[in-house]
Amino acid sequence: MPAPYSLPDMLERIYENQLALEAAIMELSLWAGHEGAAHVDDNICGALETIGENAGHIKQGLARIKQTGKM
Repeated sequence: MPAPYSLPDMLERIYENQLALEAAIMELSLWAGHEGAAHVDDNICGALETIGENAGHIKQGLARIKQTGKM
């Protein structure tokens, strides 16, 4: 396990924050859709797509950093 405050540890925490934000935004999207705010729900879904795509890139980068041991 990397030392606290190492680059891999920091990036892992950023990735975890990204996932938590995605979950929170998804809840807001469901609420907005339920309340009839379809336009808001559409905008949120667009943001969620971007978050999902970026999360994939972050996860791949983390895997490479951990595999090579680069910091």
